[in-house]
Amino acid sequence: MDAFMLQVRLTPRAAQDKIAGWEGDVLRVRVTAPPVEGRANEALLRLLARTLDVPASHLRLARGQTQRNKVVAVEGLSEEEVRVRL
Repeated sequence: MDAFMLQVRLTPRAAQDKIAGWEGDVLRVRVTAPPVEGRANEALLRLLARTLDVPASHLRLARGQTQRNKVVAVEGLSEEEVRVRL
């Protein structure tokens, strides 16, 4: 199955978990979790799964495990569906 590659700019240790909006083709996301032991990445994937209304198993971190700029593979949705749901 093909996956849409979603570019994300993650800000850990934010005041609240939220989708901050699009900046060009990059989705800005803020999470309260710290960038320690992958907790911010886990919070990012949980927030995206909830917002996109897909199972967490349909999302995986493709690139950027230790950086703010990440690529999340979204399976089962097209780019248009992702943009509408976000």
